[in-house]
Amino acid sequence: MTRTVAQVIVDGLADLGVGHVFGVVGDALNPLTDAIRSTEGIEWTGFRHEEAAAFAAGARAQLSGELAVCMGTVGPGSVHLLNGLYDAAKSGAPVLAVCGQVPLSEMGGDYFQEVDNDLLFRDVAVYRATVTSADQMPRLLESAVRAAVTRRGVAVLTVPGDLGDRKVEEDRPPRFALPRPAVTRPDDPALAEAAETISRGSRVTLLVGRGARDAREEVLRTAELLSAPMVLTLKGKEGFEEDNPYEVGQTGLIGNPAAARAMEECDTLILLGTDFPYRDWYPQDCRVVQIDVREEHLGRRVPVDVGLAGDVGATLRALLPLLSPVASRDHLDGARERFARWEEGQADLADPAHDKRLLGRVRAMFDNRVEEIRPEALAAAVDRHADRDAIFTSDTGMATVWLSRFVRMRGERRLIGSYNLGSMANAMPQAIGAQLWAPDRQVVAFCGDGGLGMLLGDLMTIRSERLPVKLVVFDNRRLGMVKLEQEQAGLPEFGTVLDNPDFAAVARALGLTGIRVTEPGELDDAVREALALPGPVLLDVVTNPAEVAVPGRPTVSQGWGFAIAKIKENLPSGTG
Repeated sequence: MTRTVAQVIVDGLADLGVGHVFGVVGDALNPLTDAIRSTEGIEWTGFRHEEAAAFAAGARAQLSGELAVCMGTVGPGSVHLLNGLYDAAKSGAPVLAVCGQVPLSEMGGDYFQEVDNDLLFRDVAVYRATVTSADQMPRLLESAVRAAVTRRGVAVLTVPGDLGDRKVEEDRPPRFALPRPAVTRPDDPALAEAAETISRGSRVTLLVGRGARDAREEVLRTAELLSAPMVLTLKGKEGFEEDNPYEVGQTGLIGNPAAARAMEECDTLILLGTDFPYRDWYPQDCRVVQIDVREEHLGRRVPVDVGLAGDVGATLRALLPLLSPVASRDHLDGARERFARWEEGQADLADPAHDKRLLGRVRAMFDNRVEEIRPEALAAAVDRHADRDAIFTSDTGMATVWLSRFVRMRGERRLIGSYNLGSMANAMPQAIGAQLWAPDRQVVAFCGDGGLGMLLGDLMTIRSERLPVKLVVFDNRRLGMVKLEQEQAGLPEFGTVLDNPDFAAVARALGLTGIRVTEPGELDDAVREALALPGPVLLDVVTNPAEVAVPGRPTVSQGWGFAIAKIKENLPSGTG
């Protein structure tokens, strides 16, 4: 039987193993959603906002490494996808967006809701095409899928509303011919050059990113041979925070002094599978060797002496026999001792009883006078009680800071967030995508109150799909990161205060379990209960809005700026 354009698309996606399609239904999508309704092996997951649907698709693609699909109807429906698709693109997630369009005969005439999708998605998509004839199927679908998968990005296929039901005369099954990822390494002369460069160093530091996640054994062997402290990027936490005698945490604004010193004091820096973007945190006047599977990343952030394009594991296996051991462990031992001291201080701060002890009472006079729950304590409690294979998502901002410092990626834990785009409101919809990908695993979203409020409507998606997502809300009634940025620049806090509802009550009204915590002594039991309960749970924890996350390398200007801001904030209105 000759199939329609819509059925060819849906059958092709089902054959690829795309189990869910995320989106909001709409007129131009009706042929496609009807085809999904009647096709086994693929399901429609309806969202309340297309942006959330795109975030969910991107999360599924990042976790699985396979194609994920979202859909948006004509005009505004497709526009709403854009932010989530940008996040997928910057995360290297293979996502196909199928978008509706006005009838073919009306295109180009400024028709109601008409948007030029090929122009709209020009920057975000590695491939975009508009179907103008049924005869282009399944060729355009094949091209879109191949582009998304092989180039690890977003492909956009636009289907006019009157084309979805048209018959494909020369119907055939799609042939996607997706290649298996190649495992490559540099040639021998390049490896020899890298080994010679590394051999001149006596204080070697490794900066390890997500691209090294599948090379844990080789990375640890390299650290041991070179007596090298291992600094992790946020996305490099997976797989390197358990049983790792070389780890010294993270650098950058969310990092710690031990990692910052390990970077500053090295004479040789080796970048392994990372495109860490913050130039100010790289050391000066040291040799740099970089290994990355993406050749365009080499030297992009910091000048490199030797750049090796290849798989981190394969490259290290070939490089290790050429390296000489570094005898002195002073650089490594010093970094590890500083990291241990910093962790002890952080653990003390995360203790709910911290503000009752002498030093805690002194600190609380400045930053927590009403003894609200410290966000560090909340993050640490989640870390204690979450499963060893939990999947974590985090909103951009202070929620990510607390997760990065207090949640350890032990066991098979996974972590995703908007760590390249830096969007608000990503944690909850990404948790939806994660839970649909792994229905039997615990999924925990670290939500900022600002982020949750932005896409609050998709709490109803969690309820409708009966997803056992655990939403942990850091309810400090602030846009916390913006507040901190303002104060570090010497500006008084302005425009960051949020007039929040009782989020737990909102959750209960929508059919979720809602738990609200306001007292430090109630925190641990509440976290344990929330993570153990079946079904979806929103844990609304009222946290201290004045908490300050001190960066790994605070500057004098930041300190003065913060002091000046506090003075201005306490002046009578109109005198600042």
